[in-house]
Amino acid sequence: MTGAPGTGAARVGPAIFVRLKLRLIAGNLRGDTTRLLGFIFTMLAAIVVASFGFLAMAALRLAPADVAADVAIVTFTAVLVGWAIVPLLAFGLDDTLDPSRLALLPLRTGQLAAGMFASSVTGVWPLATLIAVTGAIVGLADGVGGVLLGVVAVLLQFALCIVTSRLITTSLSGVLRTRRGRDVLAISAILVVVAAQLPNLLLNRGIGGDPLAVLHGLASALRWTPPGMAAHAITDGGVLALAELAALALLVVVLGRLWIAALSRALVTTDASTEGASVRNSRGLLARVLPDGQLAAVATKELKYARRDPRGRVGWFAAIAVTGIMAFSLNGQEGGTPGPALAIGPACIGALMISLQSCNSFGIDGRSLWMNSMAYGTARDWRTDLAGRHLAVATIAVPALTVLSVIAGLLAGNVGWAFPAMISSWGVLGVGLGVGAVTSVLLPYTVPERLNAFTGAAPGQGGIAFAASFGAMIGTALLTLPVVLPELLGFGWAGVLALPYGILISWGGRRLAGNLGFTRYPEILGAISRPA
Repeated sequence: MTGAPGTGAARVGPAIFVRLKLRLIAGNLRGDTTRLLGFIFTMLAAIVVASFGFLAMAALRLAPADVAADVAIVTFTAVLVGWAIVPLLAFGLDDTLDPSRLALLPLRTGQLAAGMFASSVTGVWPLATLIAVTGAIVGLADGVGGVLLGVVAVLLQFALCIVTSRLITTSLSGVLRTRRGRDVLAISAILVVVAAQLPNLLLNRGIGGDPLAVLHGLASALRWTPPGMAAHAITDGGVLALAELAALALLVVVLGRLWIAALSRALVTTDASTEGASVRNSRGLLARVLPDGQLAAVATKELKYARRDPRGRVGWFAAIAVTGIMAFSLNGQEGGTPGPALAIGPACIGALMISLQSCNSFGIDGRSLWMNSMAYGTARDWRTDLAGRHLAVATIAVPALTVLSVIAGLLAGNVGWAFPAMISSWGVLGVGLGVGAVTSVLLPYTVPERLNAFTGAAPGQGGIAFAASFGAMIGTALLTLPVVLPELLGFGWAGVLALPYGILISWGGRRLAGNLGFTRYPEILGAISRPA
């Protein structure tokens, strides 16, 4: 309640939001051992990050002044970028990031903004960030004046991170609640992870040159950015530092006003995620080619999942990105021996990652799997269902692996190596699908229906999800050794056996999983229907 003079109602201020967040955290942990252990792990991780970050920044005092300043500028910029990106990945997992949760509260926009800012700085990771950045005062500041300016610079840097984060999440909250917005977020997150590996790959190839020269060039480019000015103000400690801090404070105020305006608009804007979408009456390519029946229906349904559900696309893009990085990295090592293995290895790793998406084939169906009991009366029906799922995966994976194999061959220096890489990757895919069919019926788990595409299993099922993924990966790797290992050792003729071997393992896995699934249907349905 906002309260009024003489009514006796409590006035809502930032402290109320802080207490509310702490109560929500405590209530979320009560009675759930898994979440409590996860929170403890998060606390320990935050303590490690805070301690290591503080010590690393404080150790800059031992480095030359110019190097210390460059490191501080780059680090402050990286912290700001992290605060701009990471909350987007947590959207849908942390309800406090979504302003629509507060739309019905009888509070003014200014009160909401102040409360949301206070709740944003309440938590282990904001505190860990503040502690780590504070180490720059020890490592860079000189004299009492420098320390005082350093304290102001650190606080402004911290405020800039919080306000920037809130401005971005609030401005994009309406889009992030839609399916297409979650697709863009998932793809962007993978591209960010890939981009983060590019400097290391370039340095390994010798493209970057002297690391100190690269650091100085990067710091020079970031010198007049807001985090760059904050870091430089700590180093300078003079009149220029006062001007830089004044400009930084003005920027924080401007971003704060923009955030309040975005919050005001988000509270009165129609939620696009609840609007009706157009429905296209399309049978799909497989449904046109295959005869009518269960196989075509299941394959068509899975392809629609792949097109519409962002959780599935994360795995596809991650597999492609990792394969590209592996191919680029392996072929960039100096002194490496050229050979077909440089193309076969990345292609097989890509096939392995794609096949891991099938280690929990029924999880995406959730509670709707109960309808299968109305149609499936034999183990053969379960085998056909799995065959349809595998056919849908192969429809996307086979062309993708073909392209990846050609790219790997080009990077390896011989496009002819793309053919054995392609055949081998298809064989690994078949083995992975067969192993995934077995883990799908032995270790099923719930896939949460949340806004965020980066979600794993339901609470309490993290261990099962890890066992399913790790078991499928190890099982696939062991079963592919008889045909892939000889190829990597130079016996190229073994690649001829990869595809029929993969088809055989896939068929055997489906047959075993179909028989097990028919007898374990109640257990499977219960495991994938847990509340999340």
